[in-house]
Amino acid sequence: MEFIQLLQYIFIIAVGVQIIMFVPAYLFKTDVFTDLSYSLTFVIITTMAGIIGGFSFPTIMLGILLYVWAIRLGSYLFIRIRRIKKDARFDGMREDPISFLRFWLLQGIAVFIIMIPSSVFLIQSEQVFGLQFIIGWCVSLFGIVFEAIADYQKYVFINNPKNKGLWISSGVWKISRHPNYFGEILVWVGIYIAVVPSFSLLWIVIGFASPLFIILLLRFGSGVPLLEKSADEKWGNDPKYQEYKSKTPVLVPKIF
Repeated sequence: MEFIQLLQYIFIIAVGVQIIMFVPAYLFKTDVFTDLSYSLTFVIITTMAGIIGGFSFPTIMLGILLYVWAIRLGSYLFIRIRRIKKDARFDGMREDPISFLRFWLLQGIAVFIIMIPSSVFLIQSEQVFGLQFIIGWCVSLFGIVFEAIADYQKYVFINNPKNKGLWISSGVWKISRHPNYFGEILVWVGIYIAVVPSFSLLWIVIGFASPLFIILLLRFGSGVPLLEKSADEKWGNDPKYQEYKSKTPVLVPKIF
């Protein structure tokens, strides 16, 4: 019951931060707060859960992963929105408080679901630190690095005037059409692998909602499908893009 109550508080925090950040975003019709609030919420929940559960070597190691992931992603998205000025996803939504608030509430719910296994691990009194934790931790770290490389390569590519109107097909984008999403999925799959040895069967099942949710969201929800549709509209009639698309996997990199 203790875990359930604490998760209720985490849910309130996840949604509450979004509501607070929604207010200036709506009043000033800006997208600067959107991605910042997403990363900030992970930092707040990690810090709160860590303080409640107390600090141990495994919780510190998990906390490092979560902080590095959140700070890296939040910084990148903030730099990107400062450059592009606005997020096209919110065109026609910023002026409608109900539609705009709905997005923020859904974002809060998403953060809560993704953080379930991490939160339970951080707040419980004992954690198992063994080979599986190390393997999961390394998978997650690899995901962070892989995603960071993908984001950096794309940022450099699209900011080169010579590449205007082109799609990126170099670096890790040569082996996956969405390598950043692949890295993001690895982050949360790795964390789940690392923490489940510390869970009862019930929490193993409940915690699986985290990696399952991020996989479904990015592969079949607001991630890959929207970007694939946009790319097809831009370059669908270009034979070179069709060749790139036919040779490059949509998500899982083709190593060989």
